[in-house]
Amino acid sequence: MSQLQPLQAVDVAHSYGDRRVLAGVDLLANPGQPVGVVGENGVGKSTLLRLVAGVEEADSGSVRHPADLGYLAQELVAPPGATVGAVLAGALAPLHDAVRRLEELAHGLDDPAVADAYAETLVWAQSHDAWDADRRALLATQRLGLEGVDPTRPVAQLSGGERTRLALAAVITRRPECVVLDEPTNHLDDSAIAFLEDFLLALPGVVVVASHDRVFLDRVCEVIVDLDDTHFGMDGHGGNRFGGGFTAYLDRREAARQRWEHAFSQQQDELNDLRVAVRTTARQVAHNRPPRDGDKSIHHFKGSNVQATIRRRVRDAEQRIAVIERDQVRKPPRRLSFRHALTAEGRNKRGQVVSLRDVVVPGRVCLDQLDLAAGEHLLVTGANGSGKSTLLLLVSGRLQPASGLVQVSARRVGMLAQEVAFSRPDRTPREVYLAATPGSHIALGDLGLLHPRDLARPVGVLSTGQQRRLALAILVAGRADLLLLDEPTNHISLTLATELEDALGRSAGSLMVASHDRWLRRRWDGPTLHLVPGRPA
Repeated sequence: MSQLQPLQAVDVAHSYGDRRVLAGVDLLANPGQPVGVVGENGVGKSTLLRLVAGVEEADSGSVRHPADLGYLAQELVAPPGATVGAVLAGALAPLHDAVRRLEELAHGLDDPAVADAYAETLVWAQSHDAWDADRRALLATQRLGLEGVDPTRPVAQLSGGERTRLALAAVITRRPECVVLDEPTNHLDDSAIAFLEDFLLALPGVVVVASHDRVFLDRVCEVIVDLDDTHFGMDGHGGNRFGGGFTAYLDRREAARQRWEHAFSQQQDELNDLRVAVRTTARQVAHNRPPRDGDKSIHHFKGSNVQATIRRRVRDAEQRIAVIERDQVRKPPRRLSFRHALTAEGRNKRGQVVSLRDVVVPGRVCLDQLDLAAGEHLLVTGANGSGKSTLLLLVSGRLQPASGLVQVSARRVGMLAQEVAFSRPDRTPREVYLAATPGSHIALGDLGLLHPRDLARPVGVLSTGQQRRLALAILVAGRADLLLLDEPTNHISLTLATELEDALGRSAGSLMVASHDRWLRRRWDGPTLHLVPGRPA
């Protein structure tokens, strides 16, 4: 078998217009050592993955990756008119071609050139498990929830989650030597995530994944690359690579931040002391000391020595200031920190806020009974297709049932959908926020959801995670009595996901949260509704 090659980016920089997204970033991914790329929303994770996958070209720096590479964007972009079957057939084609070529070459093995071509093709086919490709494609569509999708259905008619799962099925089917995946678990249920994890752990080649899924990172990734701004880095010397797994990385990241803050504080104290010394302390040598000798020449001689000492001390302090300012520890950026309540205090202190009876949406959800009390927090779980999103749409009033009764008594209902879209992408977050929250006493910048530098940029250039942060900010300002959150931790940073979970627990209003996030579910201590596809709940 041919030697598997690493993926490497060195000193990569990239801008969109006048906006610098990446500057001097390094990334190394060796075969058999899956790498997880993490960082705040908008820090450039998706951009870096497009660069290393060859989808875009870096402005500077170098990128080297295996030729046989499979790339998963956050959303599949297929040719116009492409169908589900065509996408899968395209993934199978090179594998079928390799098997067919082996059969053809087998008839001419007496020719040394043919024998060499046969050996090369055989190595490729074996490394891609080409003979198992059809079974793998079928298994991928089953485990990723695509089994019931018509192969002739146009890709453009699929939901965002279906398009992502189709693209992932194509990557798994092809089994390339290098896979680069951008948020692959966003639209997957437990069974699908376990299937993906097993696939990646079994790959002998290069794996690079940008993900917010903390359990997934813990299980799959041996190396974590953190793109967040830092001074000392994970290694104490500015490096962004940590080779100890995700759980250990969390401790290392916090320690690195505290080390940076401490070093900056110490250096500022030293600078302040030196500046004071230049202005006052150094000049107070022999201050107001009367002459002890009547001899004017001796007094003049001693005075000259005192002045020389003063000048030397001032010069030493100024030189030390220059050295520190040249090698100054940068001020740590203010941490984005979300600490606000998600809901209003709740005017309905008693009784039911939501009541559903015998609700049916054909092919999507069938629910005998559901009651949500005032102030209650309910987690809704279940496999893809079980009706989690449909249930939230019913409660929000955006969808009407074919039969049954839906009653909601909350005065203000807010909903965070899985897919966020803004009608005016040319507007800034400030403008969108003000238009959506007239009269709100909460400033967008005070919520800790968007960095100050992003508040004046067009919404359309923000990352998916940043747009979800903006949508969440609008919900928080709306002070809903009942909040419906559909996969709230999708696309958002690890830090915000943790803070959001804490906010869920603090919220006094009523909540319904639909989530496949295993980290969130493991820590949930309230009631849970588990939906099963095709069965009444």
